[in-house]
Amino acid sequence: MPSRNLLQYLVISAKGIAMGAADVVPGVSGGTIAFISGIYEELIETIHKLDLGFFKLWRRGGFKAAWSSYNLSFLLALFSGVIVSILSLAKLITWLLATHPIMVWSFFFGLVLASILFIGRQITGWNLKTIIAIVLAATFALYITLAKPVGSPDSTWFLFIAGFVAIIAMILPGISGAFILLLLGAYAPVMETLSQLSTGIGEGDWGAAGNAALRIGVFAIGAIVGLKVFSRTLNWMFKHYKNLTLAVLTGFMIGALNKIWPWKKVLQYRRNHKGEEVPFIENSVLPSTYEGDAQLLWAMVFCLVGFLTIYILERISVNKNAV
Repeated sequence: MPSRNLLQYLVISAKGIAMGAADVVPGVSGGTIAFISGIYEELIETIHKLDLGFFKLWRRGGFKAAWSSYNLSFLLALFSGVIVSILSLAKLITWLLATHPIMVWSFFFGLVLASILFIGRQITGWNLKTIIAIVLAATFALYITLAKPVGSPDSTWFLFIAGFVAIIAMILPGISGAFILLLLGAYAPVMETLSQLSTGIGEGDWGAAGNAALRIGVFAIGAIVGLKVFSRTLNWMFKHYKNLTLAVLTGFMIGALNKIWPWKKVLQYRRNHKGEEVPFIENSVLPSTYEGDAQLLWAMVFCLVGFLTIYILERISVNKNAV
C-alpha cells in the first residue's frame, strides 16, 4: 500500500468531505467524486480486502503491521472527511427541505435527470434485452414510489435495510445512495436523525445525541454488511453483464423520478419518533393544481442548476480519464 505523509492524508480527508457532500444529495454519487479525485480504485480494492484476516495478522505481526497491510489509514482519513461532511450538511438540508421544499426537490430532480442521461450513455450495446431491462426496472421503481410503505422509516429493521441498500453509492460512480434512500422513503428521516446527532453533540444534549447515534449505528451496520455484499456482486455483474446492469440502474432512476417530483399533495400523515406529524403517503400533482405557491420559475432555475452540476462533473471526469 502507498506510504503517505500527514499532508497527503489531509488531502484524502478533503476528498472524503467532497464525497460526503455528494452522498447527502440525491443524484450526485460519492463514487463519482472518488473516481474524479483519483481514489476510486484504491477505495474499492481496500474495501474488497477487508476481512477477518486482519485479526490473524494482528496476532502474528502486531497491530501496526495489520493496520498498514489493510491500508486502514487511508480508510480512516477518507471516512473521517465523509462523516464530518455528512453531519455538517444534514442539518442544512433538513432545514432547506422544511423551508424551501419546491426549490430543493427541483434541484434534486435536475440532478437525477442528468444522472439518467449520464448512466444511459454508458450503455454500449442497445438491444431488446437492455430495453426490456429498462422498462421493467422503471416499472418496478415507479410501483415502489406509489405503493404504501411496508414499514415506518423510524423502525430499526427499516434503517438497517436502508443502510444495506444505500451503500451502493460508495461502489458505483453515477448512482447516489441518497437517491436510493429517497426511493425507499428513508431520506428525510435519515437526514433528520443526522441533524439531531450534530445538534445534540453541539449543544451537549447527550440524551438526544445518544438516541440519534444508536439509530445511525443501525443504519451504519446495514451499510457495512451491504458494502461487503454489493462490492463483490456488483463487480461480478459489471464484468459479465455491464450493459444489462447499467440498463437496470437507468430504469430504476427513471421510474423513481415520481418520488422527487417537486409538487406533492399529502394523502396521509404519520407520527415520527418525536411524536410529530410528518407526511407519510404523498401524490404527485401538476404545478397548476398544487395547493399553494407553485414557484414555477424558481423550480425551473433550480432544476437547471442541478442538471448542470452533473453535466460539469461528467465533463471533469471525461477530461480526467482522457489525460
